[in-house]
Amino acid sequence: MINKEVVKAAVEEWLSQNEYFLVDVEMTPDGRIVIEIDHADGVWIEDCAELSRFLQEKLGEELGDYELEVGSAGIGQPFKVLQQYRNHIGKEVEVLPLDGKKLQGILKEVADDGLSFVVTVKEKQKQEGKKRPAVVDVDKTFTMDSVKYTKYLLAFK
Repeated sequence: MINKEVVKAAVEEWLSQNEYFLVDVEMTPDGRIVIEIDHADGVWIEDCAELSRFLQEKLGEELGDYELEVGSAGIGQPFKVLQQYRNHIGKEVEVLPLDGKKLQGILKEVADDGLSFVVTVKEKQKQEGKKRPAVVDVDKTFTMDSVKYTKYLLAFK
């Protein structure tokens, strides 16, 4: 019987020779091994097929009755790993903090230690000497454990 760590190690071996990174490995109760990979420039179906073939050769009979699925981290899905945050710096994201108030803005930076990130959002603020509030850019810092999710905001403009 194969376990998640064996699968992860084999995936990491393939990834070390490619520019992809691992997002997730899931072993489902219904007998599927689901592997999600990502790349700064997107994921190509040919590379998913190549990884699948590599795993079938590497793990062979250990895969047993499991069904193997290799794919990309879905666009518009919440980020699962730090590299996804780094790949989306400068792009529009949606953040759902634990307080439940969704924000949209530009992912400005991710801390080197990976524990926090900054999103620039537009907010109305009262300006001194002005009657009406103005819309200004405000940097909001979030810790990873203070948000339910962060995801790329797919926009068709």
